Amino acid sequence: MTDRETHLGELAEKYLPAEVCERFRERAGVYDRENRFFDEDLEELKSLGYLTLFVPETYGGPGLNLHEVSRLQQRLASAAPATALAINMHLMCTGVVKALNDRGDSSLNWVFEEVMAGEIFAFGISEPSNDWVMQGSNTVAEPTSDGGYLLTGVKIFTSLSPVWTRIIVHGAIGENSTGIAGPDADEPAEGQLVYGFIERSAEGITVSDHWDVMGMRASQSRATILDQVPMRPERVSRTIPAGKHPDPLTFAITSNFQLLIASVYAGVAARALELGAAGLKKRKSAKAGATFAEVPETRARLADAHLDYLVVPAMLDAYTRDFDDLVDHGAGWPLRLVGARIKASDAARKAAETALICTGGSGFDNSHELSRLYRDATAGLFHPPSADAARPMYAAALLDG
Repeated sequence: MTDRETHLGELAEKYLPAEVCERFRERAGVYDRENRFFDEDLEELKSLGYLTLFVPETYGGPGLNLHEVSRLQQRLASAAPATALAINMHLMCTGVVKALNDRGDSSLNWVFEEVMAGEIFAFGISEPSNDWVMQGSNTVAEPTSDGGYLLTGVKIFTSLSPVWTRIIVHGAIGENSTGIAGPDADEPAEGQLVYGFIERSAEGITVSDHWDVMGMRASQSRATILDQVPMRPERVSRTIPAGKHPDPLTFAITSNFQLLIASVYAGVAARALELGAAGLKKRKSAKAGATFAEVPETRARLADAHLDYLVVPAMLDAYTRDFDDLVDHGAGWPLRLVGARIKASDAARKAAETALICTGGSGFDNSHELSRLYRDATAGLFHPPSADAARPMYAAALLDG
């Protein structure tokens, strides 16, 4: 074992000991059946210092990098996918701040202080009918005389809804702006976008009480409705043009979001393969007179899923290390980031389906872990950008240069 792998193993035992992961796995089924938030998991993660992973040592945290956190998130997701997916949003926010700080921008370092004080951060960028995602917004941001903004709009899939105290959001600047262009436009509407943080205690915030979804139920990623919600001037992070205008903040958001989401689905895939292998070893074939683990067809099916999975942790290791080492891939970064997340999501769904087949009818029972993993894996279809939205980017990289 290399020194790097030894170090990563030590981090796993420190922040996610085996007995903790087993408790998370046992509770995951309960949270799913009861459609409730992972309160007990969250308390354990807090006590382990998990919410401070990205906080530099100078602020009292361990100062882990994206590669290290990605590995931990894969481990957490193999036990409790919904817990991992939701806590991702807090880690993504703190990872963004660390990424900026590593690149010489300390303007958001106040986030580290608030994390160490116990604040929980969430991610409020996704909006209904906004497939521009970060290039546009249908949330209106009205400037105020003190340099702040009043935000009105709807943010969807805001994980950690029951507990977040701070949330990063964006909006289109202008009292009457819709922020995004029509469906046939080639670019978002002209204008400026503002990025910043708002506080849960601010007036005008309503969190939807509806959350009855297929998978990742414990994440409680409910919609957040904003009605003239103040973003204080000192919490304004950036104002940037709408459209394709690179900025260190949006690069840091995209990188942490895509790679940490991919880490979750990598963990789901790994656990599904483990359960699939166990299923084949347990089931007996009357025709073969042996377990299904010795039947060529079922072995080949599991082998194909394993092959599809193996590329994912390799991509994550390579891309997270490059990100930590400040490697400049230029226009190649979006291809890598989005590709890792899409491939991880695909691998998770294939692994879960394959594992169900390997396990047989018992896996179809709602009490079986694989039944939940299969549903959790389908959530990977809904993280932006979708495969359909991303394909033009990959085609253009080869054909339009």
